[in-house]
Amino acid sequence: MQSKKISQRIRTYLEKKEMDIEDLAAKTELDPEFLRLVRDENVCPSLGPLLKIARALGIRLGTLLDDQISDDPLIIRQSDRKQQLSILRGKDKPVELRFFSLGTGKTDRHMEPFFIEVLPESAEDKALSSHEGEEFIVVLSGRIEIIYGKEVYELGTGDSTYYNSVVPHRVSCLGNQPATIHAVLYVPQ
Repeated sequence: MQSKKISQRIRTYLEKKEMDIEDLAAKTELDPEFLRLVRDENVCPSLGPLLKIARALGIRLGTLLDDQISDDPLIIRQSDRKQQLSILRGKDKPVELRFFSLGTGKTDRHMEPFFIEVLPESAEDKALSSHEGEEFIVVLSGRIEIIYGKEVYELGTGDSTYYNSVVPHRVSCLGNQPATIHAVLYVPQ
């Protein structure tokens, strides 16, 4: 399970950096109890907190997600695509987002491309997150709600958005059917 790998990598880098949860909480401004769940209970946070954790540990997001090396160009066939990450809002809550990395294996990447299944459960929580960088999203199917600052936008199949992710934001499903998107995150190093 990818969340176990992420938790293990976080533990490893905390040890390497001689940091504890309180140090990580201070650097990320995330709740220490939430960080303990991520580290000890294999709860995988959304991308915003995950990016903050990676930056606080001095590593790129891809280091938490994978450690493979490939030659250029990296080709990911749809039939070979594997789910890497499921976003939960808590230990015993349902999955809201399923991430399929489209960059796994490209170790020197500066962008994080994903195919994401956005499930209806994602609409239950309206908590916003923010992190450094930019995001580009294209809706492949279904309907998506984007909360960006105080504005709310509805996107349908074929629509796209590009925004600065330092502004608090939230991506969720509209309606009872899952939606799918391609998302590319850029996080400056």
